[in-house]
Amino acid sequence: MRRSYLGEFEEIVLLTVAVLNESAYGVAITDELDRQTGRSVSISAVHAALHRLQEKGMLSSHMGEATAERGGRRKRLFTVTALGSRTLHDIRAMRDQLWNSISPNALPAISI
Repeated sequence: MRRSYLGEFEEIVLLTVAVLNESAYGVAITDELDRQTGRSVSISAVHAALHRLQEKGMLSSHMGEATAERGGRRKRLFTVTALGSRTLHDIRAMRDQLWNSISPNALPAISI
C-alpha cells in the first residue's frame, strides 16, 4: 500500500475528528478547530479537507438523524478509519523520534 502524506491542515482536521469522536460533523469540527488552535477556518476549507481525507481512505462518513434544530436536515458524521488511525500514529511516532533526537542545547531557550 502506498503511503499517503498529510498536510498540516488535513492532519489537524483528522485529529479533530478523532477528538469529537461520534459528534464529528462540519460545523462541530470547525468550532473545535477554532477552540483548540485559535485558528479561524472557513467551513468550506473544512469540508474540502474532509473530502480529501475520505478520498484517501482515512475517514468514513454516514448520515445522522434529522434534527429540528437543523430544520429537519441530517448531518454528515465522520469517523476515523483504521488507515486514518495508523497514519496519525505514524505521524506521532515520527515527530516523537525527531523531538527526542534534538540535543538539549540545539534550540534557543524560550519563556512560556
